[in-house]
Formats: sequence, C-alpha cells, structure tokens
Amino acid sequence: MERSLHRTLVMAVVAAFVLGVVLAGGVFYISGFDAKAAPAPEGTATQTPAANAVYNQEQVAALVPPGMGPDTIADMVAKAGPAVVKVVAYSESQRGNVHDPFLNDPFFRQFFGDRIPFDTQPRVTQGMGSGFIITPDGYILTNEHVVNGASKIEVVISGKENPFPAELIGSDFDLDLAVLKIKAGEQLPTLELGDSDQIRVGNWVIAIGNPMGMDHTVTVGVVSYKGREVDVEERHFKSLLQTDASINPGNSGGPLLNLEGKVIGINNAINAQAQGIGFAIPSNTVKSVLKDLMEKGRVIRPWLGVGIQEVTDELAQYFGLNKAEGAIISNVVSGSPADKAGLRRGDVVLEFAGKSIKNPDDLVEAIQGTPIGKKVVALVFRDKQTQYVTIVIGEKGKTD
Repeated sequence: MERSLHRTLVMAVVAAFVLGVVLAGGVFYISGFDAKAAPAPEGTATQTPAANAVYNQEQVAALVPPGMGPDTIADMVAKAGPAVVKVVAYSESQRGNVHDPFLNDPFFRQFFGDRIPFDTQPRVTQGMGSGFIITPDGYILTNEHVVNGASKIEVVISGKENPFPAELIGSDFDLDLAVLKIKAGEQLPTLELGDSDQIRVGNWVIAIGNPMGMDHTVTVGVVSYKGREVDVEERHFKSLLQTDASINPGNSGGPLLNLEGKVIGINNAINAQAQGIGFAIPSNTVKSVLKDLMEKGRVIRPWLGVGIQEVTDELAQYFGLNKAEGAIISNVVSGSPADKAGLRRGDVVLEFAGKSIKNPDDLVEAIQGTPIGKKVVALVFRDKQTQYVTIVIGEKGKTD
C-alpha cells in the first residue's frame, strides 16, 4: 500500500509540473542541468540561440535583430568565411628539468651514465590560433602571441588539402599584431579592414575563428564598449573593442566583422573569469601600423627617450607649480633625443609641439603623433621658471 501511495504522489507531481508548463505556454529546454530561459524582453539585445534550442515561430521572429532578415548573417559569413584561416605554430621545448644543476655536473652524469632520470630530448609543441587573408597574394593578419617563439608556422585554408608554410613578415609585441605570408600559387579570397571609429556600442558583430581548434566557428554579439583599457600579461592595451560575441582560446587573430563583412577588430583576448566579455584590437589601430609591419617587419615609433610620471598636488607644490598639470620627467635615457636636447630629470613638460600637456598621456600621444626626424619645441618648467627646449624626435630602437 505504501508503494502504491508513493507512486500516486510521484505521478501527481509530474502531472502538475507538465500542466503548469503547458498552461504557461512556455517551452522547456534542458541541456545538461541548464534550462533554456525565455526570450529576452522586447528591445533587449539577444545573442543567436544555441543550435539545439527549441523556439516557437513568434520567439524566433523576436530573436532576429531589427533591420536584418533571417539570412543576413548567414550570407555574410558565407562570403567572408573563406578568407579566415587557421594558424598553427610549432615551437621546440625541452622535456624534464634541463636547468637542474645536477644535469650539468660531470660527476652526476658519470654516475648515472645513460640512465639520467630526466628526459632531456627536445619536443615540438603546437599552438593554434586564427587569422585572415588581407591580400590576394597571401598576406595574413593574426596576433603576435599566436606565433611568438615559433620555429615553424603553417596556415590551413578551408577547402585546401594541405597546409601552407608561412613566413613571419613582421610583428609587434605591444600591439599584439603579426603579418604572415604564404605562397598559394593562386589568388586568394580576402577580407577588407573597415573603419572601427564608425562602429557604435550596441552594433551587431560576428566573430569567425577556430576556438579550441574547431574550424570556422561563428559567434554573434554586439559591441559592448569602445576604448577599453586592458592589461593582458605584459601587454597594456589602451583602446580595445569589447564584445559579448563568444571568444575562446583559438579565436585569437581572427576577425571581428560588422554586418557588411568588413573587419572592425582582431580578436585577441578574453576574460577567463567572466562570460560574454571578449576584446578585439580596433581595425584603425591595425591600419596605422600595417605598412610598417609589411615593409619593415616592425612598427616604427617616434621616440623621445624619457620616463615620465604624473604631477600630483604634492609634487606641484614641491616644484612650485601653480596647478597639478604637465608631465614630470623621471629619467632621461643617455644618448636619447631628450638627452641631446638637454632635458633633465625633474623637468616638467607643459607644452609639446604647440600642444598643452595636462598629464603624461597627453605627452605620449603628442610624441606618437610626431614624425621621426621632425624638430619640435617643448615648454618645460625648471627651477621654478619656464623655458623652451628644441628637440629632434628619434626612432625607437634605432641607435646612431
């Protein structure tokens, strides 16, 4: 009797649950332990649903972004997809603790002979990322961190039987950009760099790449923020695009596209502790250095040769300034343009090339916007007096 009563209660609970779902007019979806939530309220940006989600006709219509048809994104992806490639980077590393001092000790080696308890043979490791073709003759853009330290690079193009050996033409660590070149023996499909300044927060974007090695994965989202400052390992990015389009390991170097199929960013970073937060290098940043990377193999940067810091209220009082503005020179590199011009530690730069300097970022921006070899005048505050100093801008990394 207890067993019969238990069975009756279970059936009643199940029936009530099913009836509640039906009466609510909802659709119940389970993936693992996750239930599919109802569509977002009207006017809310919604990402493309998972392929195995179940929606009724009205819900599907609500998910189509305004101004787009059901095939808008699919058509764009079909056109842009062939220019997106997989980048495979091979590098050699050592097995075992080869830096252990005992391994280099003659007595240790004599004692163990060929039976050294460490595997010291080099092994080849394989890294993987994405990229996209920018010229029909095989120039490819990707991230610097995808190919950093690689002894061999290969590019896999969809529809081609074999990978193509790739040459590293140029790279820049700070911007995390690299240009590769392959010889395919034919004209290749390309992607065009768009104008990232025109993209707006809330605009739809599409990421194509090889996350986790899965070729040509497409994710859709919106631009969540522009001009985001992000620190990734030893790199400091000042103006990244933030997006909620899913970006995962392997997407690095792949394009972030607008609805016209133009590249408005290069995917390069994710926040591993958050969902829906990815970052991309703006296409206009890429445009500004692309010629240098392709022709000179590196980014040519104007250089003054100083360390600078902010003018705080306390420092302004110490130096005798009327207000906390300008950029304090904290050190001068020997032999640099600043050194040759006579700038000193403790000078406060108030103007540079006719531009008022309110903070260190203003000075950095002014230097970066000055052509190499150009003679400029700076107004500095020294020993409680202002004076003008003439400086010839140099090239970073170049020695006389």
